[in-house]
Amino acid sequence: MTTVDDAGPTAGPVTSTAGRPLTKRGEATRRKLLEAAEQVFADLGYHEASIVKITERAGLGLGTFYLYFDGKQQIFEELVIDLNRRVRHSMAQAMAGAGDRIAAERAGFEGFFRFTAEHPALYRVVREAEFVSPDTLRLHYTRIVEGYEAGLRAAQQVGEVDTALDPEVTAWALMGAGELIGMRYVLWERDAEGRPPADIDPEIVDHAMRFIRNALAVQQEGPVDD
Repeated sequence: MTTVDDAGPTAGPVTSTAGRPLTKRGEATRRKLLEAAEQVFADLGYHEASIVKITERAGLGLGTFYLYFDGKQQIFEELVIDLNRRVRHSMAQAMAGAGDRIAAERAGFEGFFRFTAEHPALYRVVREAEFVSPDTLRLHYTRIVEGYEAGLRAAQQVGEVDTALDPEVTAWALMGAGELIGMRYVLWERDAEGRPPADIDPEIVDHAMRFIRNALAVQQEGPVDD
């Protein structure tokens, strides 16, 4: 589930609600609020979450919140975008230096699974976005697919992926496969204290890659001699 779009953990200047660029201290405070929101939205869901609970989790005053966000929906939408940026960065870092497309696919899947293990809130937050902010949900998925599609097109040009495949459809299909495999074998696999595994079983990745390798393989034209 790889992407060639390495957005990095942050992208572009961050400003306060007054439109002023943030200082390093301000950026750290904003990050603290986003991290608290990630946990609160994951634990309680959007409708049960509140700004008070977010600020309490962050250890900050209520007034501080409004220096950085207009309200609960804005911090929720910013959290979806932030998680999206970080998961793409995780996948891009994992696939850096991969020798071919299949190696890149495996590395990208593994990067996604590691991020899921560290940030299980990703699943609940993204799913709630379907009802809270559909446009943000669409942005989350299309940003991943755009990079994924570009990688598949590049692999087709060098003969590593079957040119009969539509890159956009293939990108959506493989992204969906990665998301569901991560849900089943990372998110649902919890220890006695409810924590997901630090990493996915390599054998599971082997099976997934066998499927992906067959799906992307260049098809031979005409009969093939034994």
